[in-house]
Amino acid sequence: MLEEEAQEREEFIYHRPVLVREAVELLAPRAGALVLDATCGGGGHSEAILQTGADVLALDQDPDAIAEATKRLKEFGDHVTLRKANFRHADRVLGEVGAEQIGGAILDLGVSSRQLENAERGFSLMRNGPLDMRMDPATEKTAGAIINSYSEEDLTRLFRDLGEEPAARRIASAIVKQRKVAQFRETLPLARAIEKIVGRHGRRHPATQVFQALRMEVNDELGALEEGLRVITDRLEPGARIAVISFHSLEDRMVKNFLRDRSREYVDRPEWPEPRENVARSLLVITPKPIEPGENEQRFNPRARSAKLRVAEKLG
Repeated sequence: MLEEEAQEREEFIYHRPVLVREAVELLAPRAGALVLDATCGGGGHSEAILQTGADVLALDQDPDAIAEATKRLKEFGDHVTLRKANFRHADRVLGEVGAEQIGGAILDLGVSSRQLENAERGFSLMRNGPLDMRMDPATEKTAGAIINSYSEEDLTRLFRDLGEEPAARRIASAIVKQRKVAQFRETLPLARAIEKIVGRHGRRHPATQVFQALRMEVNDELGALEEGLRVITDRLEPGARIAVISFHSLEDRMVKNFLRDRSREYVDRPEWPEPRENVARSLLVITPKPIEPGENEQRFNPRARSAKLRVAEKLG
């Protein structure tokens, strides 16, 4: 790749946050409020929020992302605070900075373009690298450890439940047989082995869903999301909003269900004679249907194609 092309690629990586205009407009942060960017990445959403006059506490578990965001956001001085942390630990970080409540929050879920482009991180189907997939390199569990140690039943469950892979059992069986001969160490041999098992149909790589499942397992993404949604919404001040951008059905379903359960007035169960007041109600859903990127954004930012934005407001 030419140096100029590489620089253009870096611009794409760091300067195309998804649904930024829509997210910031719906967050509607007030000047001087502290907004939590729970997944700051390269700092694109943080920058847009800071430009409204709000302050930002930016978190990311990836030290490379924090380093890049620090450079990008330096002009905002003490209006922005950056911390290396998973958003599931937002309570701890907010305590460290002395913030009881926040005036808004944004979560941009999933793997970043930067992580996909860096073969050494092990997320890519197209570039060979170690089977790693850790968003936080300080953690221990890797994709290689999972592939080479999980039982056939556990791999089947993983590929089916987190990857929504129809051929989960066939793939798990073949992996267990192949690893008895030689363990899987790198991404491309695993991707090619999966392609041999299920074949290639259409443009999507046949190993995409298995790689998604491995990444989500390595980073406990659904567990972090479930915990993070609860922690962050509890910290919102009345009238403040949370915006969540998801990229696949498992994430979106969890976000939708959480917002629904925290916003409906009554709950009902088969064993109850009548519905009861929802004592957990604390939110008002602002987006009954998710906001999706327009054609123009999808054309210039392929990552945006599957994005869904949901927003809710904290009740007083």
